[in-house]
This record gives sequence, C-alpha cells and structure tokens, in this order.
Amino acid sequence: MKQPTIKDIARRLGLSPSTVSRALSGHPDISEATKEKVCAIARELEYHPNTLAKSLQQKQSQIIGVVVPQVKHYFFASVMAGITDVAYQAGYTVMICQSNEDYQREVANIDVLISHRVAGLLVSVSSSTTQCEHFEKIKRRSIPLVFFDRVCPGMEASSVVVDDYEGAFKATEYLIQKGYKRIGTLAGPPFLSIAKARFEGFRDALRKHGRTLPSEWIVHGGMNEEDGAISIEKLLSQSNPRPDALFCVNDPVALGAMMRLKEKGIRIPEDIAMMGFTDNPEASMIEPPLTTMRQPAYLIGKTAAELLLDELKNKKRGQKPTRCVLKTELIIRKSA
Repeated sequence: MKQPTIKDIARRLGLSPSTVSRALSGHPDISEATKEKVCAIARELEYHPNTLAKSLQQKQSQIIGVVVPQVKHYFFASVMAGITDVAYQAGYTVMICQSNEDYQREVANIDVLISHRVAGLLVSVSSSTTQCEHFEKIKRRSIPLVFFDRVCPGMEASSVVVDDYEGAFKATEYLIQKGYKRIGTLAGPPFLSIAKARFEGFRDALRKHGRTLPSEWIVHGGMNEEDGAISIEKLLSQSNPRPDALFCVNDPVALGAMMRLKEKGIRIPEDIAMMGFTDNPEASMIEPPLTTMRQPAYLIGKTAAELLLDELKNKKRGQKPTRCVLKTELIIRKSA
C-alpha cells in the first residue's frame, strides 16, 4: 500500500492541499473545526509527514544525524540517551547510524546523513578512522559538527570528551599505590584519540614513579571483547615475566581479557590484577567485579547535543570550536 499524502486527505474532505497542510501545522487562519476534521482523516489514513520534503521546502531540517562506532555497548547507548533526550525537547528527530568500527562504513553513513539534509551531526569516530576528508565535506557544506568521546585529530570542530589522559594516569597510580610492580597495558589502536591519550597517561604515571615499561608488556589491539581475548593471548605469549597488573583501554577489552585469563586458570587479582575504563554494567557483574574509571556517558551525550543545538541556534560563521572536557571517576572493585 502506498503512503498516504496531503492530497489524499484533501480529496476526502473536498479541501485544497494547501488548506490541509496549514491545518496539520496548526496555522491560526484555519478554524478549529477544520483542523479536527483534517487530523481525524490523517489518523484514519495513518498519514505521516514527509520530513525530507518539508526540509527541502523550508530549507531547514529538524533532523540531527548521529554516527556511533557500535550501538551494542552500554557506553554508546547511554550517550545516545543523553542526545535523544535533549534533541526531543528541542523538537528535533535523531537519525542514528553505526559505523561498526569501520572507516568505509563511517564514510557511507556521513554521505547518507548529508543526503537526508540533516541540520547537524554528532559523531564518534571509528577505531579504524585515520583520515578526516569526509568530515571536511561536512564543514564545506556549513553543517554544524560536534564530536563526542572520539575525535578526528586535526579537525577543526567542537567536541565533548573526558579527560582520558588524567583518567589513565590516576588509574595507573592506583595500581602502583596498591603495590603492583609489573604493570602492562592492552592499549587499543595507537592512532585512535582516546586510546592514544589513555596510553600516554598510563606511560607518564609509570615514568613519574620510576617504573619500567618493557615493550612486551604493551599490546595494541581493538576495542571489543574479542580484541581483549586476542590481546591477552599475545601478551602472555611474549612476556616473561608477565605483568602482575594490566591497565586496559576500555571495559570491553578488560572483560574479554578476564574471561580468557579465567579459562587458563589465571587468577584475578592474585596472579594478574585488572583495571578497565568506562564502567559498563557488566563491570560490576563479572567475578571478580572490575575496577575501572567511570565515564559520564549520559552527560557526554547531553552536553554534545546541547553544544550542537547552540551552534544551530546561533549559526555563527567562523566561530572558534568549543571543547568540553569532563572528568572520570575511579571505581574500586575486587579485580585490583
């Protein structure tokens, strides 16, 4: 069955399409009786307005595009909750795309959102993104762009992030203060903004306390549970002695590594202590519960959406990008 249109409603009521359109939009020149009749037929026909056509007609979109690396992880789900709450209150619809940590898919997502005439874009880049050309395309079209959590290095755009460096520094200092001597890391992709900052914070905390960091105690990998399992296998195979504590780039990597360690009969924290970064719900449910750095995920999404709406409202040309940096919190549990 084809989608009903304004013309179908107009035909049923013997009205002009323009009258129906104004009635649906609540125009004051249309009587309440006519508005009620039009709305009743619209409900009966299950009419939905064509937002893309409306955007083209008015040259103003009410759609915000969002690109996330993965929707399955609690962190990004919480970020999106913050985004959608703010957008809904402001009268915007949110269109969410997933890159699945793939650069080419991210580029395709951006093209789709541009073709849908989005008012603005909120983006967290994939772990395989090393180029910014597709984001430059957005700026050339004067579409407001705000990065959240993960940014594209060198790209002039507003962003909302946590202090990844400070969080990793504090996490590592905690492990040092607990008496761990050989601290390694499952560090994530070396070119990803958050992974790079967290590795630098980890490394500098070790340097401050005069600790060595052999190269075999550093494993760069992906950002998911399966990457954690692969990375811990590599670290165990190349380390002698092996670390007595590990700082992991995020909770999924830590959880994947913990499951593999348990399969091998390696005790946590007696043999290897584990530190994560995110505070997903699974972190408190696994045995032993994971010590981690908590990110304010909902606040990240809320702040990013508010920043984008401010740019949409003010539409300042050439304004200096805004960088919002939020704090992390150490959550102490039994894995360390």
